[in-house]
Amino acid sequence: MAEPLIWANLLHLSYNMWLDTPGESPISYSPDLRCDDDLWAELTQRMADVGFTMIVIDLGDGVRFESHPEIAVNGAWSLDRLGEELARLRALGLEPIPKLNFSACHDAWLGEYSRMVSTKIYYEVCTDLIDETARLFDGPRLFHIGMDEEAASYQANMEYAVMRQHDLWWRDLQLFADAVDRTGARPWIWSDHAWRHPDSYYEKMPQRLLQSNWYYQPGFTADESGRPRELGHGEHHLTYLDLDDHGYDQIPTGSNWNVGDNFSRTVDFCTERLDPARLLGFLQTPWKATIAVNRDHHLEAIDDAAKAIKATS
Repeated sequence: MAEPLIWANLLHLSYNMWLDTPGESPISYSPDLRCDDDLWAELTQRMADVGFTMIVIDLGDGVRFESHPEIAVNGAWSLDRLGEELARLRALGLEPIPKLNFSACHDAWLGEYSRMVSTKIYYEVCTDLIDETARLFDGPRLFHIGMDEEAASYQANMEYAVMRQHDLWWRDLQLFADAVDRTGARPWIWSDHAWRHPDSYYEKMPQRLLQSNWYYQPGFTADESGRPRELGHGEHHLTYLDLDDHGYDQIPTGSNWNVGDNFSRTVDFCTERLDPARLLGFLQTPWKATIAVNRDHHLEAIDDAAKAIKATS
């Protein structure tokens, strides 16, 4: 009998992903934790009430890790606080899954180590954090390591930009995946590297890595001829089909970042087109800090997912 679909939502404990973004943008680095306790409690309860089964927690510098407390922001959760929250989430029926994004485009949470990418000390720190996080989560079955948008075009507005390319990107991905493997969890990544490098992606990407392609636009009607190929804006949903053709397990990802009902549209497209044996579930990603000013946006994300969950039950 097939396993039930995973219904997951991403919530940010840490929101420090963009390093040195000039000005007062909402995505600029903050030395203080941007997570409202009351909103976090409201959202997780709502998730449980409408049928979500998993919460992916972007931890970053929002936890005062024992191995590297130096990366923690002001107000970061203690290890005891994290443990209590994980127990509460499980009691709600939500499986907590950790996320640490090791993309060089989204690693402001690593503090000074984000400027040491691919060095000996960087590898040691990242491995320490993976090991400790897996222990804190009591051996999660999945571990999201990010790795999205590591290209120059995504860092044009950053004062400090760095990217790995060619074999270095692959070697570092393998190092992170191996570290996750040693904890007993399954590595989980974003799949957008396939948009820019389709040939090498399907040649080199290990099957054991769980894939989350993402597409946040309203339309799912782009030309499918000649796949796989480099994909332009408005075509990235075709990567769901490419991944399926190449035998990868997937958790497709929607968002209300651009369109309020993108998630339900994603579910409709993927449940119709993908092999159900490799479609493990779906992930909603609001992509806004968990703070009061974003409450309506978060609730919209949950409500759109609720429609899809109900429609497939």
